[in-house]
Formats: sequence, C-alpha cells, structure tokens
Amino acid sequence: MAKKKIAEKSSKKKPSSLYEVIIIGAGISGCTAAIYAARKEMKFALLTDKFGGQFIESGEVLNYPGIKQTTGADFSKLMEDQLAFNKVKLLTGIKVEKIVKKGKHFLVKTDKKNYLTRSVIITTGARPRELKVPEEEEFKQRGLTYCAICDGPLFKGKDVAVIGGGDSALEAVDFLLKIAKKIYIINITSEFKAHEYLQERVKKNKKVKIINNAKTTEILGDKFVTGLKYEQKGKLKELKVEGIFVEIGRVPNTDFVSGLLKLDEHKHIIIDSNTNTSVPGIFAAGDCSSVHEYQYVIAAGQGCTALLKAARYLAAKK
Repeated sequence: MAKKKIAEKSSKKKPSSLYEVIIIGAGISGCTAAIYAARKEMKFALLTDKFGGQFIESGEVLNYPGIKQTTGADFSKLMEDQLAFNKVKLLTGIKVEKIVKKGKHFLVKTDKKNYLTRSVIITTGARPRELKVPEEEEFKQRGLTYCAICDGPLFKGKDVAVIGGGDSALEAVDFLLKIAKKIYIINITSEFKAHEYLQERVKKNKKVKIINNAKTTEILGDKFVTGLKYEQKGKLKELKVEGIFVEIGRVPNTDFVSGLLKLDEHKHIIIDSNTNTSVPGIFAAGDCSSVHEYQYVIAAGQGCTALLKAARYLAAKK
C-alpha cells in the first residue's frame, strides 16, 4: 500500500489548482466515489486521515452482493487493488480542518495544504461512541478498547466484557469466541438489537454470559483493567474481567462542517435521496450522513450516487 500513497508536503496556506471534486474519506463510500471519478476522467483528489473506515473494524462480511463470504481485512485489500487498477491516487495522513465557500468554489483546508474545488463529497464515516464513565480515558489501550478485530488477539484465554447489544457488539462477541476464555455481554436494554443470526450464534455458546438491563458505571483497574461496575435493577454490581470492548454505537465525523452544513440531532449530515446536503455543491455519503442504515452496500451505493450527482451538478454549472 505504501507505493500507492502520495505524501503531501506543500504549504498548507497555498491552494492547489482547481479540482472538479474533492472526496474526503476513504472508507467504502469514498473509495466508490473515487473509482467512478477516475472512470469519468475527472480532476479529483481522494483525501483521508487513514485508509479503510469500517473495513479495519469489520469481522465476517456475509451480505455484500457478489461476494459470498469475506472479512473486513480481505475486503479492504480488494478495495485497495481496485483503486490501484483505476489509477486512483490515495492521499493519506491528511486531516481536513474546515470547508469554506470561496466565491463559486470551495476551499478545503487541511493540516497539510488547501484544496480549491468546484464540488465536495464528504464520506468521513463515524468513530466509536464512548461510555463517558469514570476511568474510561485512563484505561484506553490498557485493557479497554473499541475494536475487537484490532485488539481481540491480545486477550487470548482471558475473561472479557463486551458492552452493547447491537450488531457491532455481537459481531465483537462472535469474533472473540475463539480467543477469549469467557465473554460477558453488558447490555443496557432487555433485548438485543442485533441481527437474528448473530443473536442465535452468540446465545447458544457456553462461553457467553448475557447480562441485560445493565448500565456500566465505572471501569476498574490498576495499571491495566481488572473489571467494571454496572447497575442492574437499582443495585450496583462488580464484574472481574481483564479486557473490556466498548461497542455502543458510533459518532459521525462531522465536526469540521459544523456551522456550514445542516446536521441532525446526532450530528449526521442531513442529505436528501440524491445525497445533496444543505449547501449546493457539497454531497455526503455513508455513515457520516443521515441515512442511519450502516451497511457496506448502502455506503457503496451512496458513494456512487454522490459522484454521479456531483458530476451532474458540475455539468449544469458550465
């Protein structure tokens, strides 16, 4: 992948030449938009802090059309190969700080340089939601993690807790079944919200103990995590574990457009069915948008739609 990355060393204050479209984010939405832009021979740039998005956090992928069974890591490799095949230059290590209107165009300000463009597609995805409980910050990467795929192998043969009751939580449990000794699921509601096949797989495994109606209140530890406290039916209880995986949802990466675009109550960028945002010329796709359905195939479709609509927007402006 190193050969495919382009280092940006220019002055951050001096704008580059005018682009037709700048794509921000390189998960499946951004990569799909970039592939379509390349095939249309548009002048574009694909900017990202790091490549992959949800790829690096996904375990088994069983529902993407045309691919019977794969993993997030393998899917990521396929996408890298397809970007290379289409001669897409992936500009990594770039953090977008702000987008401002500049006459008829947009100025995308980053920590490396500025990009002047006629249109923008935002596909910045989302980050893990935090518990916001005492000692959480202290024990990050010291037994507390937000990615079972990334860090699960570190907890081989240990007792762990997975906090959450949705797809991401049960996917984490499913991944940990062959790694951990015992898995406790701390679910704040009375029932899971995950897909049925995940529920069935998890519930029948003897390694798993489900604790419903439980609210995590504190992370416990010394140098590393030793357990957690949770409240259940008005009583405070303690659970001893050596690892904690927080899987309670995600927060969209949209802080850099606050004040520019209309956001919903959860800070997703509000879009219509054509991926238009509240500002003409700026489009959004994937987990950062208000679609509220977090699936690979939806994100890919939105990325395609965003690029096609951006191209149509540009054609109408000529």
